[in-house]
Amino acid sequence: MAEILKAKPVVDAMKEELTKRVEALKAKNIAPKLGIIRVGARPDDLFYEGGAKKTCAGIGMESEVFEFPVDIAQEALEKAVKEIGAKKDVHGILMFFPLPDTLDSKKIRELIPVEKDVDCLTTAGAAKIFTDDPTGFPPCTPTACMEMLHHYNVQLKGKKCTVVGRSLVVGKPLAMLLLREHATVTICHSRTEDLPSVCKESDLLIAAVGKAKMIKGNYVKPGQVVIDVGINPDPENPGKYCGDVDFQAAEPIVARISPVPAGVGSVTTSVLCKQAIMACELQNGIK
Repeated sequence: MAEILKAKPVVDAMKEELTKRVEALKAKNIAPKLGIIRVGARPDDLFYEGGAKKTCAGIGMESEVFEFPVDIAQEALEKAVKEIGAKKDVHGILMFFPLPDTLDSKKIRELIPVEKDVDCLTTAGAAKIFTDDPTGFPPCTPTACMEMLHHYNVQLKGKKCTVVGRSLVVGKPLAMLLLREHATVTICHSRTEDLPSVCKESDLLIAAVGKAKMIKGNYVKPGQVVIDVGINPDPENPGKYCGDVDFQAAEPIVARISPVPAGVGSVTTSVLCKQAIMACELQNGIK
């Protein structure tokens, strides 16, 4: 039986730390605040927004939602994003994507000030991650992976780490974060030859490909740590969700594994708040 790496202990530890940091800022008459920009009302956006607001409230941090109609014009949204970015009391900005097809998403996301880009939406934000600039904010999901690995004392230095998935949102930035910790990183994708064998060679396997239960028992080995980033509708259980890893097949084999749900995804809103607090500290010359 594998050790199950659940999110709750990670979130509880982060909440304690973040509450102290918010209190320290408030003692200096600084109120850290997260700004959330949403166009329309997609259910998944609303779900994540609700979680972010709840997490902010739980650590004593402020949040404000800037909601715009789905038919907003390009110029109007550009103006609004610039105005929100200029607000002195907003220290971190989360903006939901994708935007409606009528809008130029690439142009709009670049209007977010890099010092407030707490989910790595801008090109400048990504550049900071790939150049190891400590003032940059990686996307929240790969950062949540790192928070889990640190909390559970998973050793990375010199270890073979395989990341399945090469997206700009998870795979690529996660590889950079692992390299910072001196791991030896392999990135795999749909064209990787003999993928099961490559995955099986690793000490740490991270699945971030977005395909339900793709990682079967023949992809893993005894002693391995498996982190499942995926969140997919479960093809075998309508109305439920599963990860990219076939948990039932992998769990009896590996040493440690994160579940879906109650795994990486549950840590992301805490990471979002942590990075907004860090942005506030940097903007106020603290640390």
